[in-house]
Amino acid sequence: MDGKTSSSARRLLLAALASAALGVSAGVQAQAAWPAKPVRIIVPFAPGGTTDILARALAPELTKAFGQSFIVENRAGAGGNIGADLVAKSAPDGYTLVMGTVGTHAINKSLYSKMPYETQKDFMPVTLVAGVPNVMVVNTEKAAARGIHTAADFVKYAKANPGKLNMASSGNGTSIHLAGELFKNMAGVYMTHFPFTGSGPALFSLIAGDMDVMFDNLPSSMPHIKSGKLKALAVTSAQRSAALPDVPTVEEAGGPTLKGFEASSWFGLLAPAGTPPDIVNRIQQETAKALGTPAMKERLLAQGAIPSGNTPAQFAALIDREIRKWAPVVKASGAKVD
Repeated sequence: MDGKTSSSARRLLLAALASAALGVSAGVQAQAAWPAKPVRIIVPFAPGGTTDILARALAPELTKAFGQSFIVENRAGAGGNIGADLVAKSAPDGYTLVMGTVGTHAINKSLYSKMPYETQKDFMPVTLVAGVPNVMVVNTEKAAARGIHTAADFVKYAKANPGKLNMASSGNGTSIHLAGELFKNMAGVYMTHFPFTGSGPALFSLIAGDMDVMFDNLPSSMPHIKSGKLKALAVTSAQRSAALPDVPTVEEAGGPTLKGFEASSWFGLLAPAGTPPDIVNRIQQETAKALGTPAMKERLLAQGAIPSGNTPAQFAALIDREIRKWAPVVKASGAKVD
């Protein structure tokens, strides 16, 4: 190679290196500038449920932390699959997140014969926002008229009136649905399941007297329990809830057939797979800070939610465990959605 050719080659190499460096720099700057526009938090259920409540409690805190709007958008349907799939197929740029649930990211994998997304491949876990017990609630007036004051009373009435009770849920495959299916199987009772597009519409129907029972997430039912419109018969966790200390667990209230009953829920932020780790970590850190403030802690605990804010790795491990936990429950319940 002569000097002239060698010099040209060196110039081309230097130009290529400079271009690559500029590309890397531009990518770093783009990530550092995030968020440069509003961020969407997709709630895959209708307004009024716990998923919606938690997202709307967190969004203003993230807006303050990042100086850019975090907007909650409801995309309900198919047990949360429609909204979750929207996020799975969104650009992995940090501008679209989902408030996932035990239903959308653990139960549905076993419940639906065809899933539009793969939980463990199409999402990047950000952080667990909160865990909550479910609560077995009935219409206060209807329950009183039927002599139902406890979970044991409910089982007795259901056995004496087979096929006459309607069970509401926030959608097929949600923790609310599966908690009810588990109760039915363990108690040996039959109820007709009516899936709604979220807790809000289901609760409205229960309060109106069209439905007979619901195993709702505690935060969304709490206002109606306090107002007296709904009566809490039991919580579905292994221990009583600090938010309702006088309400027994299903195991305590339901008799020997319900020994060992437990069905709790969780809610957390996830991003599309491929979202830059530094963006994911920034969201996790600011979410953890927000959930750790006395005001937010008090607000969520009063509603029955236990705030978290764990790391992406810890949240991913939880999701893996929950998928394995709920698979046999779904199979035993006989629930299936085609």
